[in-house]
Amino acid sequence: MKLLKEIFAYTIGGLLFVGLIPFLMWLCAGCPAVMAAALWRVVTSNILIIIGLALSVWSIVYMRRKGEGNPLDAFGHEVAPRTKHLMTDGPYRLSRNPMLSGVFIYLTGICLWLWAWQAVLVFVMFIVVMSVQVYTEEKRLRSDFGEEYEEYCRKTGRFLPKR
Repeated sequence: MKLLKEIFAYTIGGLLFVGLIPFLMWLCAGCPAVMAAALWRVVTSNILIIIGLALSVWSIVYMRRKGEGNPLDAFGHEVAPRTKHLMTDGPYRLSRNPMLSGVFIYLTGICLWLWAWQAVLVFVMFIVVMSVQVYTEEKRLRSDFGEEYEEYCRKTGRFLPKR
C-alpha cells in the first residue's frame, strides 16, 4: 500500500508540474507554434528545462533514499509517506525545496520558449499557490523536527541558496 501511495503521488506530481502547468501556459499564450521560437530561446530554454528537471529528479531520488519518505502534504493532507529524517545535505543543502526550485527553473525555461506574458502570468499564479503550499509544509516540518528544522531554515533559503 505504501508503494502504491508513493507511485500515485509522484505520478500526479509529474503530470501536474511537468505536463499540466506547461500545457496551461501554452494554452493561455494562445497556442503558439513551439518550433517557431528563435534559436537562442530554444537553446536557452532547453538548458533551463534540463537543469530544472535534473534538480527535481535528484531531489526526489535523494529524498526517497535518505529521507525515507516525502515531505509533501497537500494543504495538510498526507499524499505520500512523510520523511523520517530531515535532509540537509545533497540537493537540500542548496535549498529547502529543491524539487520545487527545479520545477521553477523548468517552468522558467517553458516561459522563455513560449515568450508570452500570459505564460508568465500562469507561472506567477503557480508560484503563489506553491508558496502557500510550502508554508503549510514548513509548519509540519517545524512540528516534526523542531529546533533542527529551525537551524536548517537559518542556514538554507526556501527556494534559492543563501550566502
